[in-house]
Amino acid sequence: MNKDLWLNGLKIAQTWDVSSKENSVVVYSISFQPTSVNREKAFAYVQKYPGNILIEHTECGAKLVELGFESTKTFTKDEVQTVWSEASRRFIAAASGNVTAFVDGADPRSVFCTVELPNILQNKKITTVNGIDKFLFAKQLEK
Repeated sequence: MNKDLWLNGLKIAQTWDVSSKENSVVVYSISFQPTSVNREKAFAYVQKYPGNILIEHTECGAKLVELGFESTKTFTKDEVQTVWSEASRRFIAAASGNVTAFVDGADPRSVFCTVELPNILQNKKITTVNGIDKFLFAKQLEK
């Protein structure tokens, strides 16, 4: 691993712009899953409904992808997860209104379950996930 590159990625995750408009944030969960179906659905949704945004479309996320944080060829899974967890935490902290989530089969260890969902529940500016009360959404995920 290139420690300087990883530290640079972490700094980008901690500081670069992750802002979004109200009701525009789209998230997905693919960590520990055998396919990237949720990611594909999220990207298709954003393409169909312009104005919605994935973390990869923020200044921060685009730079992380450019630096190679989208794959584990350059970095370990833990290194990738650490950087995206920080960027995701900030992305959710900046969100408001409804969040659209493609999280079928989300693994309890995923960035969505460990970082995004807890921060969605804590963010008073986020009211719903997929159009339903965020707390009800979270309860349904537990099943």
